[in-house]
Order: sequence, then C-alpha cells, then structure tokens
Amino acid sequence: MTTAAESATSLVQSVDWLAIAPPLTAAAVALVVLVADLFVTEARKPLLGHGAVAGLVAALALIIPLHDGDRSTFCLTTGSHACSYTADHFTLVIQALVLGGALLTALLSLGDTRKLPAGEFWFLLLSSAAGAALLPASRDLATLVVALEVASLPAFALVGIKRGDRRSSEAALKFFLSSVTATAVMLLGVSFVYAATGTLHLTDLAGRLGHVDPGLSTLAGAGVALTLVGFAFKTAAAPFHFWVPDTYVGAPLPIAAYLSVVGKAVGFTGLILVTVIAFPAYADVWGPALAVLAALTMTVGNVAALRQNASRARSAVRLLAWSSVAQAGYLLVPIAAAAYAGERRIGSTVAYALMYAVVNFGAFAVAALVARTRPGNRLDDYRGLYATRPLAALALAFFLLCLAGLPPGIIGLFAKVTVFSAAVDAGLGWLAVVMAVNVVVALYYYLRWTAALFRAPADGEEAAPAVRHRVPAPLTAAIVLTAAAGVALSGAPQTVLRFAAVNLF
Repeated sequence: MTTAAESATSLVQSVDWLAIAPPLTAAAVALVVLVADLFVTEARKPLLGHGAVAGLVAALALIIPLHDGDRSTFCLTTGSHACSYTADHFTLVIQALVLGGALLTALLSLGDTRKLPAGEFWFLLLSSAAGAALLPASRDLATLVVALEVASLPAFALVGIKRGDRRSSEAALKFFLSSVTATAVMLLGVSFVYAATGTLHLTDLAGRLGHVDPGLSTLAGAGVALTLVGFAFKTAAAPFHFWVPDTYVGAPLPIAAYLSVVGKAVGFTGLILVTVIAFPAYADVWGPALAVLAALTMTVGNVAALRQNASRARSAVRLLAWSSVAQAGYLLVPIAAAAYAGERRIGSTVAYALMYAVVNFGAFAVAALVARTRPGNRLDDYRGLYATRPLAALALAFFLLCLAGLPPGIIGLFAKVTVFSAAVDAGLGWLAVVMAVNVVVALYYYLRWTAALFRAPADGEEAAPAVRHRVPAPLTAAIVLTAAAGVALSGAPQTVLRFAAVNLF
C-alpha cells in the first residue's frame, strides 16, 4: 500500500505558473473577449479590440520576469526527467517576436474591423497568438503539434473572415487544405518516430534515434523525413509554397502581415526544435535537404516577385507575398548550416527573423495606409507617394531598403551578413553563392518599388492621393513603432552580430 501511495505521489507535480504565463494570458484574454462580445452593445464593440491589445501587452510584459531562461514545467517524474515545457532563452525571444507581431496586427486591425465580426476576430487572433507563444516552449512532439494547430486553425478563419468576399473564401480554403495536408504528413511522421523510439520528448529522441534497432531504422528515417516535409509546408518553403500569394491577397491586410511574420516564425521555430534538438542523429539527412530547399525557395520567391505587374490589382501585396517566400529561403540557410557547424548557427536565423519581423510589418502597415484610399493596392498606386504622404513614403522606402539589405537599412545588411557567414563557416560555399545571386536579383524589385515612391506620375496618371480623412491612431502607431525599431537596430548593427553568436539553447 505504501509503495502504491509513493508511486501516486511521484506522478504529482507542481505547475510553474509564471513560466506558462505568456501563452496562458493570451488564451485567457481570448476567452474573456469572446464572452464579453455576448453582452457588449454594437456601439461598444471597439472596446473588445482595446481589451485584446491590453491582453497582448500583458502577455509581453510577463516575459520580463523569465529573462533568466532556466524554467521548465510538466516534467517526467521518473526516468529521464524530460520536460514538455521549457522557458529558455530561445523560447523567450520567439515568444517576444510572436506576441509583438500579434500586437502590431491588433494595432493595424483596430481601425478596420467595422465590417468584420469584432468578437470572433479578436478571439481568433488571441487564440492564434496563444498557440504561437506556446510552440517555442514545447519540448515534446505532441505538445509541438498541438501548439502548431492552435496557432494555425484560428488563422484559417481569420483569412476567410470577410463574409461574402469570394476571394477571401478561396484564400481560406486553399490555406486550410494545404495546412491540413501538411499536418497529416507531419502526424504520420511523428507516429513513425514514436513507433521506432517509444518517446515523444525531444531530448530523449536525440539519444534514442542514434541507437534505433536496425529493423526499425527505415521506419525512423521515414518518420524524420515526413516530419520535415510537414514543417516545410508550414514555412512556405518551395515547392510547398503555392498557397502563399493567393492567401495573402484574399486575407484582410493585417492578417496577411500576421501570416507573413508570426505564421512564418511558428513554422521555423518548430523546424528548429525538431532538427537541432530532436533529430541531430539525422543531421546528414536534413542538413543537405534543407540546404537544397533554401536555395530553391529563395530563387522561386525572387523570380516570381520579379514578374509582378505593377498595374495588376493587389500587386503590392503579391510582391510582399513572394518576397516573404524568398526571405524564407534566407531563414533556412542557418538551420541547414547547423547540421554541419552546430546549433550555435541557429542564432543567425533568429536574428534575421527579428529584423524581418520589424521591417515586414512596417511595409504592410504602410500598405494598409495606402489601401484606405486605393483599395486596389497596385504597385502603380505608390507612384508619387512622397508628394502627398512624405513620411509614409520615407518609412516604406526604409523598410524596402532593409529587406534589400542596402543603406540606410543597415540592419538588413548585417542580418544578411550573419546568414551568409553561417553558410560559409559551415562549408556550404555553393549555397552562399546562390544566396548572393538572389540578393542581387531582389535588389531590382525592391529598388523599383522604392524609386516609384519619389517619381512624378506619368502623363495622364493621378498621383497617389493624400489621405483626406483622419488616419486611425493605431495605424500611425504601428508605422512609427516599426520605423523606430528599424532605425534603432540600424544604429547598433553589432547587436545583430552579437545576438547571432549567442547559444540560445
């Protein structure tokens, strides 16, 4: 009897509530907003958005007490003592990125939810943010997949939330089908890995995959490959990127910005966790595979961006969509390099992701500003923007130059240098050459768009109009915050290099 009591006691564990506070706060506020929507009158619906913003600020603030990065919870009480939730430095940086991205999305959305169901919109955004914040802390495959789906499922609904809009419905359906396919492939891979090793915890997998029974080695290898294919869909890596342009175009503009940054961060975080922590025994497989995917992704994205017609409706959003595909290729480079030169290369991916998040959100924020008077959002609509909205034009020019890696966007240049050096140091010279070529190719469409901002309109064309009505303060705040962050980072580029060298695990 005593033995049974001791055994039961050993299964009981305390929960570190502070460690799980950031995603838990976002989830709790999501439920509060959903319930409050039932009792709030139509005139007071904007209060729901302000409540969502306050909840995201609170979730971000709760990361600060965790800055030591050494807390874990939901741990096994016997055996390896592996944990399912770990708030290390990698977790905290990614949580700050995704919750900050969700906050910027909320600011972009505050003035544009009049035609959308407010309660559902804010509930879905907060729920997705909660899943995105949970994912970097996940240290077993089950929690990882659940967090990924909690982040993804609300995003499907957000893409298609514009009721009666055919383009929005088509985008949501395409996004849903591709993501469900990726999840099915990933779950099949996870089941194979579990069958071969008998564990789901990432740290335990790292040891057991190196000593799999020879009769199960093929099963384990297939499981690793299928899991990586599933994450390749989530990261929009070519050839699994086909859903990106139509989804971004059909979604509300703030949600397109959210998917381009937070959705991508979620996919890359999961990919980093399974490759670097769980599957190092198969580095000779996933390293070359990710290197090839990186080269293919950046090439496909840049070539497609070059082909955008400036007079086509929503061509500005399409160009940003294809640009995000190309940027995904750059983000894959340090992960591939980690297979050859160790996990310290992951710092380069995270540093690049932080730079990309700031400037890409800024570009989408200016696009949202232009869309208020030019709903078509063509590239031609930006011609002469400096004459009517000089500050917005300067901000967009800065964001585009950062993405291109040109001064004065020093932060973009240094971020690309860190990624390039990661490839060279890992002995992937051919990948560094492919990246260099792609960076030069991308200069054309980034500079073409930047130059258009300062050109006079052609004969018979009307200049990009000034905004004749008051611009919502939250939209202005989003542009100012991203521009200020980009300028601050460009003023201290060594921070990027230093951060890229930090061991996050």
